[in-house]
Amino acid sequence: MTRRDVPPGFDHDPTAWGRRLVLIGLAATGLAVAGYLTLYQLGAFASVWDPVFGARASRAVLDLTKPVPDAAAGVLAYASEIVLLAIGRPGRWRTMPWTCLGLGAVLVTGAIVSVALIAVQATVVGDWCVLCLGSAGLSFALFALGIGEARAALGHVRAVRDRGAGLGDALRGTGC
Repeated sequence: MTRRDVPPGFDHDPTAWGRRLVLIGLAATGLAVAGYLTLYQLGAFASVWDPVFGARASRAVLDLTKPVPDAAAGVLAYASEIVLLAIGRPGRWRTMPWTCLGLGAVLVTGAIVSVALIAVQATVVGDWCVLCLGSAGLSFALFALGIGEARAALGHVRAVRDRGAGLGDALRGTGC
């Protein structure tokens, strides 16, 4: 790795494969959890597994949004994260900043939605769902570990724009 691979203000490349593989693993776990919860909400299962709070509590949380399976939004978010993490080589914060910024948008949205869903469980439903909380925890971990990509890309886009390149060129990584 050369100094060019490390964004200003960082001591590592936030888009290195080692980091992204960890994030892909977390997102794949979240995809499996959200997929299971979506299948319950669509009626594929009569009950939902919850060894901590019990199936009744999880059903109360998950049935709140029937007939709309809100867990499907989690499936879409986790799948989007996997796709965005798989695109490009290390250093993509500089060569493909649009992927890092797109990932950042999905990560921020996931963290905000997770806070809201936890608040709804506590205040509106009055019950808890262990898989829902686990999914929220995965979203928080993904945010904490992955937001560096977006920060690096945003800094790069700003620097390229300050040098006179257009926004499109900066986002495509052609204004380096």
